[in-house]
Amino acid sequence: MRKVTIAKGDGIGPEIMDAVLKIIKKSNAPIDFEEIEIGEKVYLGGNTSGISDASWEVIRKNKVLLKAPITTPQGGGYKSLNVTMRKALGLFANIRPCVSLHPFVATNFPNLDVVIVRENEEDLYAGIEHQQTDEVVQCLKLISRPGCEKIIRYAFEYAQNYGRKKVTCFSKDNIMKQTDGLFHQVFKEIAMEYPNIEANHMIIDIGTAYLADHPEKFDVIVTSNLYGDIISDVAAQIAGSVGLAGSVNIGNECSMFEAIHGSAPDIAGQNIANPSGLLQAAIAMLYHLGYATEATKIQNAWLKTLEDGIHTADIYNDKLSKQLVGTSEFADAVITNFDKVPSILKAVTPPKNSVIQLPEYKRKEASQKELLGVDLFVHWSGLDANILAEKLKALTTETMDLVMISNRGVKVWPNGFSETFCTDHWRCRFQSNQPLEKNVIVTLLGKAIDLGIDVIKTENLYQFNGVKAYSMGQGQ
Repeated sequence: MRKVTIAKGDGIGPEIMDAVLKIIKKSNAPIDFEEIEIGEKVYLGGNTSGISDASWEVIRKNKVLLKAPITTPQGGGYKSLNVTMRKALGLFANIRPCVSLHPFVATNFPNLDVVIVRENEEDLYAGIEHQQTDEVVQCLKLISRPGCEKIIRYAFEYAQNYGRKKVTCFSKDNIMKQTDGLFHQVFKEIAMEYPNIEANHMIIDIGTAYLADHPEKFDVIVTSNLYGDIISDVAAQIAGSVGLAGSVNIGNECSMFEAIHGSAPDIAGQNIANPSGLLQAAIAMLYHLGYATEATKIQNAWLKTLEDGIHTADIYNDKLSKQLVGTSEFADAVITNFDKVPSILKAVTPPKNSVIQLPEYKRKEASQKELLGVDLFVHWSGLDANILAEKLKALTTETMDLVMISNRGVKVWPNGFSETFCTDHWRCRFQSNQPLEKNVIVTLLGKAIDLGIDVIKTENLYQFNGVKAYSMGQGQ
């Protein structure tokens, strides 16, 4: 028996979890469940993380968590448990299937069937932020090659195993040429290893617009953390079934499966909640564990139940529905439909290989890395970049010259425009035509201190294998 950790959560969590567990047990999937308590009670007991050390140990021991929605108390000081779990357990991939259940769930897109594969650990969601001047704060966007390779390879493996024909990459590498450029470059590299799967790329803004208007044109979408968060909700919304969707979080060792809806405390304990979102997560869990036969049986039974018009209150429709049922009764109806398949909705078949295992990441041979200069970020309350440039020229050395000042990414010296609005945060670039030793930067900073120039941050300018690896700034 495979042991799985469960957390019944808050609000409607316990009743929808009980309904889902009833279905799984009746399917004869060889699973044993070990329950932990997380969420509101733990928060209010004085634990600001919402989970105890003992519960962490159970999750790490069993490696798989099926989690119902939880309530985070209002007010400051309480951490998001979902975010904490994703980062602490290394859950690098978020998988969000979005499919139309037309005509039983209202949607303008009856042919929608798309899977969003979202990077889950880095990007802007690394949460590395600083206030640097009176007027400017920054958030670091971190994109790594290992992070890109894992999520993109997972997307292609998912497409291959589940019979998907196309993988589309969303990025914004026309603007963020280094970070999003790396994501797109890795996508092109990995796509070559899967010649039987169509691969294409779209800029995130037009891609999102096209997804909202022609979702049937997409199959699998892979993208970075922030973009994936947004388009997952777009796809779920236009599918018309936000409350029926499950979410999958996959790591190298651990995994977490959950519904995407909240704990809905206003209807808790009334036996009216729809357990479908958590059931979809549980079905994905069964596939992940290799129990494809049981997962397929449950999924087709669920589709047949919807097709039969046996609906909970959230999707009940006088014209299409035939029987209004509660949470527990819906679970019973699914069990009754075991070994049946739908005739209107598309029946599912077992995937080629439901257990996706990625190869171990292999670091590439180190590049020849050469220092070409440094960007000094300066806190200065003046408005005229020409005045700042005169101050900074005193820092020039025999090996480095001041070549550019920018403000919020726009070049303002030399030859800046008077119309450009400037804050008190200035990027001042000192650059050489030849590789440098790092001690020249120390000398530069020492001079800045002596002259009372407030340097708040530095970024070294490198080239890798002769290719400059830093942005040039708008206006250049």
